[in-house]
Amino acid sequence: MADRNDENARQARGSRDDRLKSALRENLKRRKAQARERAASADPSQADDGSLDEGTAGKADG
Repeated sequence: MADRNDENARQARGSRDDRLKSALRENLKRRKAQARERAASADPSQADDGSLDEGTAGKADG
């Protein structure tokens, strides 16, 4: 009886692991595709005068 329970537990765990692996693989593929799209469509931020838009970082007061 205990052997059957152990075997069923191993099969259930293996099935769950397979589903998780598959889900993680699909998620990674989707994230990589999204990153490629963003990289292709987004150029570096540039202001109208052609300088890089750094916001307030790196600006000295005064």
